[in-house]
Amino acid sequence: MPDLASPLIAWYRDNARDLPWRRPGFGAWGTLVSEFMLQQTPVARVIPLLEAWLERWPTPADLAAAAPADAVRQWANLGYPRRALWLHRAAVEIRDRHAGVVPRDVDDLLALTGIGDYTARAVAVFAYGDRHPVVDTNTRRVLARAMQGRSQPGPAAKRDLADMTEILPHDIAASAVVNAAAMELGALVCTARVPRCAACPLADRCAWRAAGYPDTGDTRVKQARYEGSDRQARGAILRVLRAATTHDVAAEDVIGDWPDAAQRDRAIDSLVSDGLVEAVDGRLRLPL
Repeated sequence: MPDLASPLIAWYRDNARDLPWRRPGFGAWGTLVSEFMLQQTPVARVIPLLEAWLERWPTPADLAAAAPADAVRQWANLGYPRRALWLHRAAVEIRDRHAGVVPRDVDDLLALTGIGDYTARAVAVFAYGDRHPVVDTNTRRVLARAMQGRSQPGPAAKRDLADMTEILPHDIAASAVVNAAAMELGALVCTARVPRCAACPLADRCAWRAAGYPDTGDTRVKQARYEGSDRQARGAILRVLRAATTHDVAAEDVIGDWPDAAQRDRAIDSLVSDGLVEAVDGRLRLPL
């Protein structure tokens, strides 16, 4: 197996973006909030909302003391608003189980609402400096190409963690840099559609490049189109409730002109089922 860590570290030192969560002293709570927000959301949209969130709720206990509706409203246009409720529940759990301190242990992190393999390890590595493999979509693409000679990664699997562990240096500090560098390389250079192989620090040791850039297919599940989807209807309903002064609106007045009444009702039902909306006496409201 060629050394991938050394060129990644050198490249990251010269090319890493200056992002809030990479700055010294950002803290475990800030790291956790940023990881929740960055799931399926572009960095540029996250940064201003992250800063506003942490100004309003600088600790888990501050968020835990707020109403879930406040978290949903503050989430604004980040998308996938269930993350706001999950983050609120995680804050309550951190307050009640861990004396208000974001835990360091991966298993303790995994036990919190809304936290999976990636987020748990990201907090342990980037906030606390521990040595674990951290694998996101960008990392998986870099590993698929450099190590396996594939044009795109397959569906997420436990094997991804083993592949990342294989390239991590034994030095703890260096391993954290490699984790961050692989993600950054996938985001900026080894992109899904138009990779910039001439600028890649792994070009001379990339299995995909050595094989002649074969198209090995893409077996990942494709995301459904947003326009006209139930997700779009859900977002429209939540915008109405966020904008209302009391976050409480008569059900018939919530996107009453939506072109597909069945879809509107289905979206309302799913929001109620997810705990993002409460239906009381013919009215819809954000959760108390």
